[in-house]
Amino acid sequence: MEIAILGCGYVGVELGRELTTRGHDVVGVRRSEAGIERIEEAGFAGVRADVTDPDALSSVPDPDALVFAASSGGRGANAARSVFVEGLETAIEHFSGREQPPGRLIYTSSTGVYGDHGGDWVDEETPLEPTTEKTRVLAEAEALALDSPIPGTVARFAGLYGPERYRLERYLEGPVTEGYLNMVHRVDAAGAVRTLLEEDLAREEVVLVVDDEPADKWTFADWLAERCGVEPPEKRTKEERLADGELSEAARRRILTSKRCSNAKLRGLGYELSYPTYREGYREAVLAYTSGE
Repeated sequence: MEIAILGCGYVGVELGRELTTRGHDVVGVRRSEAGIERIEEAGFAGVRADVTDPDALSSVPDPDALVFAASSGGRGANAARSVFVEGLETAIEHFSGREQPPGRLIYTSSTGVYGDHGGDWVDEETPLEPTTEKTRVLAEAEALALDSPIPGTVARFAGLYGPERYRLERYLEGPVTEGYLNMVHRVDAAGAVRTLLEEDLAREEVVLVVDDEPADKWTFADWLAERCGVEPPEKRTKEERLADGELSEAARRRILTSKRCSNAKLRGLGYELSYPTYREGYREAVLAYTSGE
């Protein structure tokens, strides 16, 4: 299978590495030269192009499947709209108009589109209630992917973690606010998308990509502190944390949007997680911390 990964970053590089190892032809697309270098270091081809530029996309070979995994780089809602909506529209129009269009599209989204559910469970059937302009943009992009002339699937990622993104200091130093963490290791985010592609699963559907156990933040922080051999961090209620006038908008959103995400559909499709909970997923990070690395 020939696969093009548009916005081939944190998850895309891992996905491309896995697919290449399994005998697929992969092209990763990034805007920056540094991004292309990371792709090539991972062992597959890179093409330098902007997803919002159809002329630049012309340099991407005809793929059998298209993965749109671009990131707005942590910037605001305008940047998110440019990448997720305008970029996805451009990519769909460009590739669907080719003489040999791809037969499959996977768009990687975020569980941020659910908004707040007061700690209740959510799944693919739960109505979306995005609470910020950026998450409203993500929901709009999901609709584009599902209505695409290229049969689309939305892979809705929980919070990504793994090498370079363990964020130990956030939970070891505190303060840690009450609520739930919904997480998925980078290896499983990539593995789930790979499985959807190889098994041709969930066409024109949404799949939540999250591990087995939504983690209570206080429990997770205590577990991490114990394993790392440090004192448990300070803990605060939502009300106490929100009274802090120095919180960023992103931090306030994390505090106000508590939910537990179910992976029952992903499991039902046959995907077996490499890191089913944070206990397995953070083992490498704890070992590095305790060994002084």
